[in-house]
Amino acid sequence: MVFWVFGYGSLVWNPGFDYDEKVIGFIKDYRRVFDLACIDHRGTPENPARTCTLEHLEGAVCWGAAYCVRGSPEKERAAMEYLERRECEYDQKTLVDFYKEADPLQPALTGVIVFTSTPDKVSNKYYLGPAPLEEMARQIATAVGPCHEDDMVIELANEVRKVIGKLGKGISKEKLVGSPHLPLKSQIHMPSIQLRPLAEAVAMDS
Repeated sequence: MVFWVFGYGSLVWNPGFDYDEKVIGFIKDYRRVFDLACIDHRGTPENPARTCTLEHLEGAVCWGAAYCVRGSPEKERAAMEYLERRECEYDQKTLVDFYKEADPLQPALTGVIVFTSTPDKVSNKYYLGPAPLEEMARQIATAVGPCHEDDMVIELANEVRKVIGKLGKGISKEKLVGSPHLPLKSQIHMPSIQLRPLAEAVAMDS
């Protein structure tokens, strides 16, 4: 028994389940968007936060991590039950091809599971849809939920704010965020592909 799941948000740094292998890479034709409500972690039903989901966009690239769970049916079931509880805002699972940076044309894995959401406010109660940047920023900044506070992360965030505050004091924006002339990984042009739903992920030589 084996399955692979792709993480593009908090699963990248905090998977929270027992896995056997982690591979860094990307999927094609999807991009992250903060169009989904989070009501039980970073926000509440009355004041939801925004969390990222995936939006299908031809030619886009989304980086993340693929996790392999292999072994007994019980181990696989336990991992999937955990993921379904944690990813409860996502109402569907999609099967995608997964690529490594060393070979962006040949899939390293096929049939990788990724949690996605239906972009429809009627059928998906968690879908907020797009909004102006200022509105999304306000919603993210003011929402409060039962998320565990990490003192180290808070301290780091405060230090980042201090650095940003020095932008007008001789530190160039380019030094902080990188040269605008260098393409982001998400801007690398790659041929589009046809995603094929497969029953089980299959590892392929790269």
